[in-house]
Amino acid sequence: MRRILFLLIFGIAGLAILLSLGVWQVQRLAWKEGLLKDIDARIAGDPVSLPVAPDAGNDRYLPVAVSGQMLPDEVHVLVSVKQVGPGYRIIAPFLTDNRTILIDRGFIPTTAKAAKRELGEMDVVGNLHWPNEIDSYTPEADLDDNIWFARDVPALANALGAEPVLLIARSRTDPSITPLPVDTAGIPNDHLQYAVTWFGLALVWAAMTVYFLWRSRAPSKSEAQ
Repeated sequence: MRRILFLLIFGIAGLAILLSLGVWQVQRLAWKEGLLKDIDARIAGDPVSLPVAPDAGNDRYLPVAVSGQMLPDEVHVLVSVKQVGPGYRIIAPFLTDNRTILIDRGFIPTTAKAAKRELGEMDVVGNLHWPNEIDSYTPEADLDDNIWFARDVPALANALGAEPVLLIARSRTDPSITPLPVDTAGIPNDHLQYAVTWFGLALVWAAMTVYFLWRSRAPSKSEAQ
C-alpha cells in the first residue's frame, strides 16, 4: 500500500510540474505573438525624422525617412537569401543634415560585388536597427577583400566614418540592389513547440504512472497460485 501511495504522489507531482510548464509556454506564446504584432505595427508605421540621438532600446525598428547624399565607399556583409543564394548586404555611409549614418541598402549577388552603384542625392525610407549577429563563432572581417560576416554597427561605423546608427532601407536606392527590409521573421518564436513537448511529456508521464500503479496492484505469479 505504501508503494502504491508513493507512486501515486510521485506521479501526480511530476504530472503537475510538466503540465504547469506546458501552460507557461502557452502563456509565453501569447506574450510573444503580441510582442511580434506590436513590432510589425511599429515597422510599418509612418516614417519620422531621424532622432538627434537614436537609442538602441527606444528607437529599434523606428521607421525613418532621410534625405541626403549616398557617399562613396561601402562594406559587403556576406549573407544568403532563400531561393536566391549567397550574396552581400551593401552597407554605405549616408550624409544627411550634416550627419553621416549607415544605410543598409540591401542585397546583391556575389557576381555584382565589383559593380558600380548609384551615389549622390536621394531619399531613403527605412527602419533603424541594431542587429545582434555576433557570437563566439563569427569570423573576423576580411578587410583585404572587404567581406564582413555580421552587421557589427560600431565596427561598421568606425570603418565608414559614420555614427553608429544603421538605417535598413525599405525603399530602393539602386536598380541593382534588392532591399532587405526589417521584419519579424528572424525573431524566434518556439513557444508552441515547447508547449507541445511539455504536454507530450505529461501524457507519457501519466501513462507510465498508470502502468506502474497497475503493475504494483497486479498479483504476482506466486500470489496467483
